[in-house]
Amino acid sequence: MTAGDMNEIEANIRRSLDSYKAAETLLHNGYPDYAASRAYYAAFYAVSALLASKDFFFRKHSAIISSFHREFIKTSLLDIKYGQMLNELFELRAIGDYGEVRHVGEQEAQKAIDYAREIHNAVSTYLKNTC
Repeated sequence: MTAGDMNEIEANIRRSLDSYKAAETLLHNGYPDYAASRAYYAAFYAVSALLASKDFFFRKHSAIISSFHREFIKTSLLDIKYGQMLNELFELRAIGDYGEVRHVGEQEAQKAIDYAREIHNAVSTYLKNTC
């Protein structure tokens, strides 16, 4: 792993944490749709950091999600629950960002924030133990 890769990993971990904090703030201020979206991005950035640790770099959400499942969930490097959480976060983000009539409720947004925190913590632990 190069210094550039480490910089990318660290930048994504910071983005993950910032997005998680933003999600909490948005929910606290009455914006559950946007909180769910930010929670997804917190997980997205954490997973991007994880993939960067294996020299995988993608721009498309679908590529990141499928690579995460292939490289970390199917290989049992991380528990299957994290793959399920990421999938659910992706769905909630779509509702929050594009739902038109449907909206993310406060409980769903809190669940999304909890999932984002769990994914962030699992990724951080994995990276500490392997990098």
